[in-house]
Amino acid sequence: MNLEIVLFIIFSGIAAVTAVLMITRKNPIISALFLVLNFASLAGLYLVLNAQFIAVAQVIVYAGAIMVLFLFVIMLLRPGEEKLMDFKPVLKIFAIALSAVVLLQIIYMIFLTGPGAAMTPVLESSIKAGTIEQIGRELFTTYVLPFEAAGFLLLAATIGALILAKKKFE
Repeated sequence: MNLEIVLFIIFSGIAAVTAVLMITRKNPIISALFLVLNFASLAGLYLVLNAQFIAVAQVIVYAGAIMVLFLFVIMLLRPGEEKLMDFKPVLKIFAIALSAVVLLQIIYMIFLTGPGAAMTPVLESSIKAGTIEQIGRELFTTYVLPFEAAGFLLLAATIGALILAKKKFE
């Protein structure tokens, strides 16, 4: 067993356990912290798959910015201890049946199916495709015009938001 398989097993185990812990916690802040740990384990899985840029983006965008927004909204709203499934038993039965169907599909995909026939074992090009260097090279050579256009659109949106937010236009 090589290191990639060991790391994959560790990161996927952490992702599965933290996903279950996230949806079973009663405290929403503890649940959000388990979601951060889940995002970090997904970033580790991306690193095992040689997708460095996606792993970095996973940590910066999701574990950083999105979770700060989630925690801000959770603390601002202060949700009560209401239970969704107690007063809707039909919804509870439907949720259990749906999750059982999804679990059976996952078990079928893992144990009873093999790799697709269209898979090509070109490992060198797949390793280079996800690196930050390759993405940067493509972004600043082939796609430089759309990249600059997106930058100007974001600049215009920022200026527009500042003008709209200003109380008195002078």
